[in-house]
Amino acid sequence: MSATFDPGPAALIARLGQLDSCAVSDALDKLGLKGAVAGIHRLSTDRRISGRVVTVRLVAAEGAPPASRHLATAAIEAAQPGDVIVVEQRTGIDAAGWGGTLSLGASLRAVAGVIVEGPARDVDESSAHDFPVFARDHTSRTARGRIVEAGTNVPIVVGEIPVSPGDCVVADGSGVVFVKAGEIERVLEAAEAIADRERSMAESLRAGTPISQVMGKSYETMLKK
Repeated sequence: MSATFDPGPAALIARLGQLDSCAVSDALDKLGLKGAVAGIHRLSTDRRISGRVVTVRLVAAEGAPPASRHLATAAIEAAQPGDVIVVEQRTGIDAAGWGGTLSLGASLRAVAGVIVEGPARDVDESSAHDFPVFARDHTSRTARGRIVEAGTNVPIVVGEIPVSPGDCVVADGSGVVFVKAGEIERVLEAAEAIADRERSMAESLRAGTPISQVMGKSYETMLKK
């Protein structure tokens, strides 16, 4: 089953690309929203990724209809340049929700990267393709015969965060943060204000202001609603 979604303004995605996960996470805190996910690691490159989400949900192969194609291939073909593929592999089975040939295929379509709630494999191969892979874990075990795709562009869960196709995400060395499509404008405004504030703090430190003043009471309370 697949779903259609509004691609959203490219300008908003471009603004998201200027922010790191911490600024976006702080903005969610300030607005009383959830979206930050811990424990997913950057495996294959040092790049930050951001973009619109294309989702994939995987299930155990046992009891499921036989696969007619390999997992995530439909997502790669559906993705637009700059999109981020997000895979839910929460079966508990030690099998990869992403691999090296998928990385090559996604790279050739200018996909920004992949985030896997579960294990990925072929990490060295993905590095050779310069394709960003973020995953909960890594493994050498193939998906074939173990897990299959249950849906593309369907609702999934990453960590404790419900994720829908068309949501936005930013991922870097600190973590992964999802933003609901309907919240992206106000989250961007809050995150940009936080990033500006932190740039000013850095300038003050370099100018000789004591760090206890720069990170004083106003810093401690800056995320209060």
